[in-house]
Parts: sequence; structure tokens; C-alpha cells
Amino acid sequence: MLSKSQIKLITSLKQKKYRQQYGFFVVEGVKTIRELLQSNLELQKLYATASFNIDAKDEVIISDSDLKRISFLTTPNKALAIFKIPESKPIDNSGLIVALDSIRDPGNLGTIIRLCDWFGVKELICSKETVDCFNPKVIQATMGSITRVNVSYMNLVPFLRGIETSVFGAFMEGENVYHKTLPKTGVLVMGNEANGVSKEVEAVITEKMSIPRFGDLQATESLNVATATAILLSEFSRN
Repeated sequence: MLSKSQIKLITSLKQKKYRQQYGFFVVEGVKTIRELLQSNLELQKLYATASFNIDAKDEVIISDSDLKRISFLTTPNKALAIFKIPESKPIDNSGLIVALDSIRDPGNLGTIIRLCDWFGVKELICSKETVDCFNPKVIQATMGSITRVNVSYMNLVPFLRGIETSVFGAFMEGENVYHKTLPKTGVLVMGNEANGVSKEVEAVITEKMSIPRFGDLQATESLNVATATAILLSEFSRN
């Protein structure tokens, strides 16, 4: 049986201010929990139904009804875990870096984290306006990749000005990416879902790139930012 204080703590972690206050974040879903349990992240508590079938330290067996009370999902999935938010790590500038300028949708951020993991990008730099990477919906969308990508939050302009490598940006009017020879190192900047890259960040971008449209009508206004990131990372990897 869960206490009122336990329920209050868990449900409060849906909000960024309480995640920052307590230093914890919530993980749901059997696959994602299992992946995080095998990582270096520190488990604070695992609340699981008897059907979860795992023996973990700090595990508490709860009923299906209790899981529904604390879950952020419409259909709870056997367990909910609370992990400690890890300490920030130094940024490794030796490889390709992805930088996000005010990405607001949790699903987009989670997918981009997963894409970074897939394409071997170890560093993801987010503007302070970008959605929190420990948002439950972001964690859900990463499918465990959050443990293999170093996500840092900062003011993008000073970072991009100070880095000694090319800064690429995704724009509608940029150079055709399929005509470019791309390096193994650099920074790829992706902009906000509605407004693209901000003027302040655009001013420090050295090379603008675009993904051409091939449809006969060319009526589609733009690509989803996660989809565009996948295409561009594929081109960086291919080159």
C-alpha cells in the first residue's frame, strides 16, 4: 500500500520544478526500466506489480490499482521507477555534436536523443528553452537512449561562438545537403518546431543546409524536426 507522501512525491515529478527540487525523475515501461537498471544511473525506488518479474534493490511490490494512481500513462505498464538525476558531465568536442534551439515537444526531444544514440552522437546541447530531457514523455520516447547520450543545457550563442569547428544549421533556404561533403566533426543546429533557428543563433552559424523537396507539387511546408535530424545525421554518417 502506497502512503500519501509517496504518491505526492511521485506525482509531483511530472513537473520540472519538483524534479529539480528533489533530484529525481520517473521512468515507465518495462523495456526502458530494464535498460536503465543496467546503466550507471542510480535507482531510488522501483514500484512494480507482481507480474513485472524482476529482483531489484529498493523494489516495492504494489497492486495494479496503486500503479494506476501514480502512473503518468493512460495504460500503466507493470512498473514505475524513480531514478536520481545524474550530475552533469564535461562536453566532449571531438566528434559531431547536435545542438537544439528551443525544441518544445517532448516526443521530438526523446526521438532526437534516440537518433543521437543510433548515429553515435554522444553530445546533445540544448538551449535553456528546450524541454527538459527528464520530462516523463521525453524519457518514454528515448527508449533507454538517455543513458548513452550526454545532454547539456546552456545558452547556445556563447557555446557556438567558442567552439573551434564548423557550425551547421538546418534551414529551408540553405545549401542542398546532398551536394555537400560533410566532416566527421562539427555542430549540427536544429531549430524550433514552429519558428526554426532563432536570429541570435543564426548569426553564429557558419554553414546553412537544407533538405530538398522531391514531390511534384512541393506543397509540404516543412519536415518534422526529428525527421529532419534523422536525414541530416544520416548524411553526416554517410560522408
